Amino acid sequence: MPAPKTPTRIDLKFILRKQGPVPTTWHLRNASTSWFLPNKGLCGNLSSLTPCYSTLVLGHHKQKTLGLHLPIVLVVSFTIVAAIIVLIILSRKKRKPQEGVTTEARYLFSVWNFDGRMAFDDIIRATKDFDDEYIIGTGGYGKVYKSQLQNGQLVAVKKLHQTGEELDDERRFRREMEILSQIRQRSIVKMYGFCSHPAYKFLVYDYIEQGSLHRTLENEELAKELDWKKRIALATDVAQALSYLHHECSPPIIHRDITSNNILLDTTFKAFVSDFGTARILKPDSSNWSALAGTYGYIAPELSYTSVVTEKCDVYSFGVVVLELLMGKHPMDLLDGSLSSGEQHILVKDILDQRPTTPTTEQNSLLLLIKLAFSCLESSPQARPTMREAYQTLIQQPSSSSCPVPFSALTLQQGSDAC
Repeated sequence: MPAPKTPTRIDLKFILRKQGPVPTTWHLRNASTSWFLPNKGLCGNLSSLTPCYSTLVLGHHKQKTLGLHLPIVLVVSFTIVAAIIVLIILSRKKRKPQEGVTTEARYLFSVWNFDGRMAFDDIIRATKDFDDEYIIGTGGYGKVYKSQLQNGQLVAVKKLHQTGEELDDERRFRREMEILSQIRQRSIVKMYGFCSHPAYKFLVYDYIEQGSLHRTLENEELAKELDWKKRIALATDVAQALSYLHHECSPPIIHRDITSNNILLDTTFKAFVSDFGTARILKPDSSNWSALAGTYGYIAPELSYTSVVTEKCDVYSFGVVVLELLMGKHPMDLLDGSLSSGEQHILVKDILDQRPTTPTTEQNSLLLLIKLAFSCLESSPQARPTMREAYQTLIQQPSSSSCPVPFSALTLQQGSDAC
């Protein structure tokens, strides 16, 4: 019996490879098992080898299993990574809540070229996130904070209360923002910018050092310093501002809350009209009906039954402020008719504020101011002057013979009728 032939070089290439079917050539039919021991992945119809069919099935099964599991593994991995990222973001926001608000609010902050520097972060830093130590005024609408910016400029920041009446607050905020962004007048407080954000709503104004007229009249020393010449000039400033709103703005703007609290004074006692949260733009295609707004003691009487806003509502409020300026206190007794007919003849000099020095050269101007105040307080709106007429009256130079009655003998009734 002849000896088996030794495999050729070509056949050995198949034997030495790691896996796959072994060729069924005549050289390998009677090959020894030891030839295939180092190659555990071989298959074929030879003795001691796994049939190739089962190997293919096994390989296919592995591929199929891998194809099913791979998408699941990817989805689970992505979910875990996303969850980790969300947790990191939330933990950072929890540690630095102000930082997140600052980033978002910066894009909602508007300012007009205030050295190109003023920004949301500067306001928050300057007030220590609206700490109470910086409050310089409080009202039903919000709180006012004194803030010094990084460039050294002082501003007043009015921050709205976070109340349950968000819709009304938002309406007031947008009204003031809209009006003050349109007007420029030297006796109206200047607005530099605003911020509208769910967590913060505030307006930024020029800082008026002295505070309100009301606070000045309550202070004995400041009331003395606010002499008659300054008081006449103050009334003229307010009249000019209201004349501008009524007659030079188109459509006209009605302030609706002219009070001594809403008139601010600088260190020279120059007046600035402020707080336009209840202001109303008179549109020609509108009925101009409005809910009652303003401050008790300054509201025109016709608003209690007409609810129609006109320029004459501001005229009445201006008359109240002028009398308050003259008397040094709110003229409640004169307005509610509590004075008897006999008391109506009291001397004018007796109702004037006694804290400034007695008027000398200003007597005729004061008499003119008294007459103007009472004309503004007429019960009929039609009988009141316009604010343009009121301003023109105040800038006139009264002659020394403008009033035949001596100032020292002038009664309250004559003050409203004579001169």
